[in-house]
Amino acid sequence: MTLNDYDVVVLTAEIPATHKATHQPILLRKGQVGTILMNFDDRAYLVDFADTQGCTYAMETVPSDQLIQLIYEPLLACA
Repeated sequence: MTLNDYDVVVLTAEIPATHKATHQPILLRKGQVGTILMNFDDRAYLVDFADTQGCTYAMETVPSDQLIQLIYEPLLACA
């Protein structure tokens, strides 16, 4: 599945990361929510991870098989 810039995604696995402000190692957990910033040939995506105040705490390149797009609206069922 192709993800697009600004799609909201969730991690399907834990990944190591670096905290943007402190430069300390952190662990992004399965279920962590982020926003797609850039697509690398559908193989990986640059994802922005931000807190509830909108402050970015990590930006990491994540393989496409470790992301699921969050979907807020249903599709119409065929009659």
